[in-house]
Amino acid sequence: MTSRPGVLFVCIHNAGRSQMAAGFLRSLAGDAVRVRSAGSDPGERVNPVAVQAMAEVGIDIADQSPALLTHEAVESADIVITMGCGDACPVLPGVGYRNWELDDPAGQGIEVVRPIRDEIRIRVRGLLAELMPADAPGAPPA
Repeated sequence: MTSRPGVLFVCIHNAGRSQMAAGFLRSLAGDAVRVRSAGSDPGERVNPVAVQAMAEVGIDIADQSPALLTHEAVESADIVITMGCGDACPVLPGVGYRNWELDDPAGQGIEVVRPIRDEIRIRVRGLLAELMPADAPGAPPA
């Protein structure tokens, strides 16, 4: 892994789970981690309920747009976190893969999306602790 690790979050529509995860990692890591997200079948816009749920915790993802998953995006990542992209996610040597089983917030109300958001935050914090241990030079504050 490079001194500035790259993480790619992938879900089907790149409109909910992956956008929330990317928002949390950007917020927590700042410039210490290269953060991207993509979808195997991107939606037209980020799920407004996901935007609302993230705004409730002070993170604005309203300006994000779903992006198509590309071979280049996977190739440039050190770690790819999949969240239901299935077989559409290319597997490349030298890239670490993890699958996070999370409910899909698509079509759900805020009461359902909040626990998904909170679980994503817990997982992102764990990932960040792994990528940037607190005693590592340049590690972001906890």
